[in-house]
This record gives sequence, structure tokens and C-alpha cells, in this order.
Amino acid sequence: MVEDLASIREPGVFIVDDVAFIQEKHGFAIGEAIARKGMRKNFYLETRGDVLLRNKEVFQFWKKLGVTYIFLGIEAIDEDGLRKFRKRIPLGRNFEALEFVRSLGIEAAINIIADPDWDEERFRVVRDWCMDVPEVVNISINTPYPGTETWLTEQRRLQTRDYRLFDIQHAVLPTKLPLEKFYRELLHTQRVLYSKHMNWRTTPQLLGLLARNLARGQANFLRGIVKYNKVFSLDTMLGDHARPVHYELPLPPRPQADAPAAKKASQLYIHAPRGRAGRTIDDATERFVEATRMGASG
Repeated sequence: MVEDLASIREPGVFIVDDVAFIQEKHGFAIGEAIARKGMRKNFYLETRGDVLLRNKEVFQFWKKLGVTYIFLGIEAIDEDGLRKFRKRIPLGRNFEALEFVRSLGIEAAINIIADPDWDEERFRVVRDWCMDVPEVVNISINTPYPGTETWLTEQRRLQTRDYRLFDIQHAVLPTKLPLEKFYRELLHTQRVLYSKHMNWRTTPQLLGLLARNLARGQANFLRGIVKYNKVFSLDTMLGDHARPVHYELPLPPRPQADAPAAKKASQLYIHAPRGRAGRTIDDATERFVEATRMGASG
């Protein structure tokens, strides 16, 4: 959700999570409150393809408010990948969502999930696809988190429970390639995508962005560029696995194929769900949320 309206009077970039747009009326209500205040901001939205396509009018409205960037979770470039990551949206709908973002004239960034079972050929195919699209593409690693469906359903056993490695940049599940080769391919892919947008053609725009940030006392972007090769290096990533473990996540329950879907779903909650009585939600949104719940399909 966008932060408290009273606190966003100064210039800046503000992030709005896709939860704000699951219900159309909430998306409009927040946007209308911002418009009444006369606030002119650059907004950065994070959303899913199905949420975006369900509430196109909300996103069109927010474009007028100042949305300049949308981070879109495509997650996979084929249906098999979507099934593996338990994403209940057809691949075509994800690409339809991407086309809609383009039609709004809003810049998009795409997230793709790298699965630990990827081999050299799979990395190559993904690199080729990423280079064919104009958008910035981010690669994260499939990571089962406590409280998520894959934490309960993932058949592969965790290779580590070190809390620090659950950052979607380290492999915590067994890799098909030797770990060193997997990281080598991942880093190569990330560098290819990095160079796609950080080259001599983009230098003037990059220098302008750095200058504006530094003028506002913001140096994180510059530090990120300077330290990129140190942070994203094979030795660093392998060394992270060798560090002493100070806190381990508890083991997930072993998957039970014959367990009822309702019982599996109930394990995803820290606090017991209270049903419709516990939240204000319209019937159409209730059906939309239920369709993406654990056990709703496949």
C-alpha cells in the first residue's frame, strides 16, 4: 500500500504494492485522495498480471497521477515454468498484461524466476528471450518461504536453512548443475542483462540520473554500481554458503499427498483466517482471491 498520505508532501518516488489494487474501489479511493491533495509524485507499482488485467481502469487512472514504472511478475516464459512456481495465470495473460503496460506508456520491469533445476541450455534460452524484449529484466531464484504454498508443497529438500540465504539471490534447494556452475550461469545471465541497459548508449541518461540523485543526497545507486562486481561474484556467493549459521529456519512439514486441500491451506496462515467476517471484500474479489488460493487448481 502507499504510505500515509500526510507524509508524502515532499518530492520523491513512492512504491505502491499490488494489494492496493486487488479491489478496484480501494485503488480508486487511494488515488482520488492523492488527487484531492494535489500531490505530484512519481509512483512505482509492483503488481501481478492477473491483478493488472482485472482492474485496467485503476491503472489507467494511476497513470494520470504519476505512475512512471511498473514491476511486473511474469515469473516464467513458458507454461511449465508457471506450473512449477504454482502461478495460476495462463502464460498468455502475463504477456497480455505486459502489452497493456506498454500501451499505457509506462516503463516496465519484468521478474523471471530461475529454478535450481535449470541447466546451461535453459539459462541460454532465458538470456535470449530477455535480450529480445526492451524491458529491464530481473532474475531471482526460486525460494520457498515459510507461509507460502511452495514451503508446503516443494518436494525437494532444503540444502540449507540459513536465514541469510533466503534472499532470492541464493539457491536453498538442490541444483541440477553443481552449485558453482549454477551460480556461474546465473551471474553470467545477470551481467548480460546488466550490460543491456548499462552501456555507452545509455551513458548520458545514466549520468543525468546519477547527478539528480546526488543533488538530493542519494548515493545508493552510485554505490550499487561501484560495488556490483564485488557483491555479485562467484567467490562471494559460494562463500556465503560456507559462513557459520547463526539462525536456521524450522523445517517445513513433509508434504502429504492425501491431505485435504483445506488442511494444507490452513497451514499457510500465522493467524487463523476469519473468513468474510474478518475482512471487507466484495463477491467478485472474493472469487478472484479464492481462485488463486492453494488447492484451487493443479
